[in-house]
Amino acid sequence: MIEFKTIILQFGEQGEKTGWRYIEIPADIAQKLKPNNKKAFRVRGMLDSFAIEGFALMPMGDGKFIMPIKAEIRKSIHKEAGAMLTVKLEEHKDFKVLVPADLQDCFDFDPEAETQFNSLAMSHRNYFIKWIESAKTNETRAKRIINTVNAMLRKWDYNVMIREMRND
Repeated sequence: MIEFKTIILQFGEQGEKTGWRYIEIPADIAQKLKPNNKKAFRVRGMLDSFAIEGFALMPMGDGKFIMPIKAEIRKSIHKEAGAMLTVKLEEHKDFKVLVPADLQDCFDFDPEAETQFNSLAMSHRNYFIKWIESAKTNETRAKRIINTVNAMLRKWDYNVMIREMRND
C-alpha cells in the first residue's frame, strides 16, 4: 500500500467535471500502483480514516490520475476543497461489479443478454446497476431491469438506452 499526503482540489469550469472535488495522483505514485498503465483502473485503501474500495483512478495526461471524492466521504472526514488528506492506496485487482439478484435471474433466462452485459466495461455495467438500484418502487425497478435486458439484446450501451427511452 502506498501512502502520501495531498490536497483536495476542485474543478472550475471543466465540462462534466465542473465542481467535482478530487485528489490528484502524481505520475510517480500512479506508476508504483500500476506500472506502465495509462488507462483508468480501480484502487482500494484509506482516505484519512475512511475505507474505500473499487474507486476509479482516471487518467489526466502526463501520467497523472485523479480520483473524485464523493460528498459522502467529504462529510465523513469533515474536509472540503483545500484540505490536506492522508491517502493510502493499492490497486484493487479483484474488484467485481455485483449484479443484483433480480437482474441475474433475468440473465439466467437470457444468456445472450448476460454475455453482452459482461462484455461492457466495468464502469458501463455500473451505470446500469446504479440506475436499477436507485429505483424507489418495485414497479420502477422491474421496468428498469426489463429495459436493461432489452438494451443488452439490442447491444445498446447505457446512453443509447436512455436516449431511446426518451424518444418513446
